[in-house]
Amino acid sequence: MALPKILVAPNGARRTKSDHPALPVTIAETVETAKACFAAGADGIHAHLRDKDQKHLLDAGLYRELQQELAKAVPDMWVQITTEAVGIYTPAEQRDIVRNAAPKAVSISIREMLSDGQSDEISGFYFEQAEKGVEIQHILYNKEEALLVADLIKKGFLPQDNLQLLFVLGRYSVGQISSPGDLNPFLESLNAFDPLPDWGVCAFGPEETDCLLTAIAKGGKARIGFENNLHNSDGSLATDNAQRVRELVSRLPD
Repeated sequence: MALPKILVAPNGARRTKSDHPALPVTIAETVETAKACFAAGADGIHAHLRDKDQKHLLDAGLYRELQQELAKAVPDMWVQITTEAVGIYTPAEQRDIVRNAAPKAVSISIREMLSDGQSDEISGFYFEQAEKGVEIQHILYNKEEALLVADLIKKGFLPQDNLQLLFVLGRYSVGQISSPGDLNPFLESLNAFDPLPDWGVCAFGPEETDCLLTAIAKGGKARIGFENNLHNSDGSLATDNAQRVRELVSRLPD
């Protein structure tokens, strides 16, 4: 149970086809994108749902359908769903989605899950899912959130086994532009964890590929795709998510 080396995030919660016509918004389009990205070298997918108006959606039944279709189309691809709230869903609703969608893996923002405060119910949810074997990746937007997770583990509020983190670079920077140096504070936070967690990185803007290559060189994993960036390193608009994966793969060391 480990994060994939390259996790494609093909759509996210906010962009639509008005941002890029190749951005997948239906289950069928997401499956086709997954197939193309798997062929390009991605071994996992971070999957979002959309409603008929292309708006962000958390729906357990549709997540089960998507997971089933992905299992048929790309059985060797690691599939992760999300609980991203986007200001729509409460922590309780996010927990219910995970319980009812029965994923193998899910990403959860610790900031969102604790937005109403810490409680035994929240702690119990994390341990309940860990006991079921669900892989939870904690989404972290800054060093302080990483240190919070480390502290909550030490206090017994969060489970330690199979710990997975995602460091989000540049989410709140000017123009939402990332640079490889944004990784340094997160790397410092790893000193608070024992044993070291499995971790990955996503990044915004034209230096996305450079950020991900830096993370891989430091022992991390990469999350790439239209959720965070639509452009190649040379500034050109990517044809599709698979092209973003191919660019990263082409620059990996032998």
